[in-house]
Amino acid sequence: MTDNDDIAETGRWRHGVRLALYAGFLLAMFYFVAVARIIDIDAVRDLVAETGPAAPLVYVIVSAVLGAALIPGPLLAAGSGLLFGPLLGTFVTLGATVGAAVLCAFLGRRAGRRSARGVLGAERADRIDAQIARRGLWAVVGQRFVPGAPDALASYTFGAFGVPMWQMAVGAFIGSAPRSFVYTALGASIGDLSAPLAYAAITVWCVVAIVGAYAAHRGIRSWRRERGAESAQA
Repeated sequence: MTDNDDIAETGRWRHGVRLALYAGFLLAMFYFVAVARIIDIDAVRDLVAETGPAAPLVYVIVSAVLGAALIPGPLLAAGSGLLFGPLLGTFVTLGATVGAAVLCAFLGRRAGRRSARGVLGAERADRIDAQIARRGLWAVVGQRFVPGAPDALASYTFGAFGVPMWQMAVGAFIGSAPRSFVYTALGASIGDLSAPLAYAAITVWCVVAIVGAYAAHRGIRSWRRERGAESAQA
């Protein structure tokens, strides 16, 4: 092994440690805000309601920041439905979701982009960049349809791998629209989950879950085929 190889290996190890610390910070933040719940969502909702006519815009901004802090999106969307009803609330939720996706991706790019390229190596990173240029938008859309996938953590990861901000914004808008309606409508239906609105929301959620599972299955199969083709060429 040459001295240059030693330097490259040391640099890759340092980048790996940085990524591990980055991931550990996100997991710790997730525990405190999603499990320990150190932020009182009800109190936040009450404060937003006191802003009067500006409440929808304020809630978009506050929810985007809280979403980036890994507050579960369904909780924020339900609060939007409770405050603004199913129609306006859905648009508020969608705006907040797009804002959180862009903010997460930006922070992920700033914190992890260089280290991700360092760990992958220049050649592999360039191949991934080429894949992102062709499919990054639909990767974001597909992730939003996968049941149970944490949007904020995925957005941080997308940012670290260099997904452009416009792809994050457009992909989050397209992929999050159905779920924004679902969780907002359920929030608006609290107290009467037997209402037609609640049934409609549950139906949409089931359809989205089925489509997401199918898309994830197709995506994994496609990725395996491409990997097999690359290995055969190599």
